[in-house]
Amino acid sequence: MTVSALMDLAATMQDIGRTARVAAGILANAPRATKDQALAVAAAELRASEGVILQANGRDLAAAQARGLKGALLDRLKLDPPRIEAMARGLEEIIALPDPIGSVIAEWTRPNGLHIQRVRVPLGVIGIIYESRPNVTADAGALCLKSGNAAILRPGSESVESSSAIHACLVKGLVAAGLPAGCIQRVPTTDREAVRHLLAEMTEFVDVVVPRGGKGLIERVQREARVPVIGHLDGNCHVYVDRDANLEMARSIVLNAKLRRTGICGSAETLLIDRGVVASHLPILVRALLDAGCEVRGDEACQAIDSRVVVATEEDWYTEYLDAIISAKVVDGVDDAIRHIAQYGSAHTESIVTENDVTAERFLAGVDSAIVLHNASTQFADGGEFGMGAEIGISTDRFHARGPVGVEQLTSYKYVVRGRGQVRPG
Repeated sequence: MTVSALMDLAATMQDIGRTARVAAGILANAPRATKDQALAVAAAELRASEGVILQANGRDLAAAQARGLKGALLDRLKLDPPRIEAMARGLEEIIALPDPIGSVIAEWTRPNGLHIQRVRVPLGVIGIIYESRPNVTADAGALCLKSGNAAILRPGSESVESSSAIHACLVKGLVAAGLPAGCIQRVPTTDREAVRHLLAEMTEFVDVVVPRGGKGLIERVQREARVPVIGHLDGNCHVYVDRDANLEMARSIVLNAKLRRTGICGSAETLLIDRGVVASHLPILVRALLDAGCEVRGDEACQAIDSRVVVATEEDWYTEYLDAIISAKVVDGVDDAIRHIAQYGSAHTESIVTENDVTAERFLAGVDSAIVLHNASTQFADGGEFGMGAEIGISTDRFHARGPVGVEQLTSYKYVVRGRGQVRPG
């Protein structure tokens, strides 16, 4: 970029930041009815604008295919009428959630009569940087609005047309409810310099950054950000089939966890199988995956089952494929499964399939991931499935927010102290 272009971009980003800070002050005190009205109108606009959104998405898909994108990456980008309807329903589910702002988390009275409350407040201005999924525009904007935060959205170049069309629906909702359009802004350029500016040059305006995308994006944000980051690592998720697993349940869960949608972060990437059921469970599970079109990269025991199994390398145990590929390994019981996940996993989502409740509890307590499941698919790692309406992402952080980042996770708190003239004695 030329010096002049850099100066223009910096000025644009600063204007966005100032606008967001003003909007955040208004949103922090906006009544629930106003925020919910904006979301309701936005949901209606999404439905009414289906044709416009699909045309925009078609342009994004054509450009992505011309750049060589395929498979799971295109699936992430693609919109269709059911996915647009799902976005609209997600907004309506967020409307139904309680307004977290002003809610009292805890309260107590001190011996001196001071009454203390811990009260939820917004984080302020949240920058969201994301890649190919255009639905994040609706989810992130709506969650920030409901939680009283101004949002600065920076979609990736892959979804710029789709995200623009969806953002227009959100703005119509804001205007209809009498809220500033600046409550949800979209960075108007795909230039990477805008990301650097958002991360490092807007600390007076931006309170938190949330990245949602691939490992490269997350690492860049965590490396360059000068404001707090709510992020997640890659979703290297595991399913462990225990010796006490129901075989048909295990088959159903494994196929769903891997193949329902291979391009989402909750897709299972590694199958662990107890050595105690190698003879009874392993052949059926491995062949079910292969027959469904999934490549299996396995250890020696898995390779012995079927000639189609590819030899797994050390790198495979660390890999988030986001494709119809899964690594598979035989382990010596639940403790060995826990050790494998601790060594190779990304602390995202793990599932155990077993009819033994004692073993299940050992797994649930021993695995240190954001989401752990018993007898359920890892594809339930989703804010909507948790009853949150939607999510900005799945955080694998241990600080502030962990797991699906929904309305409550986008708040902080302050202490409200009420007295009757008390002074502190010397």
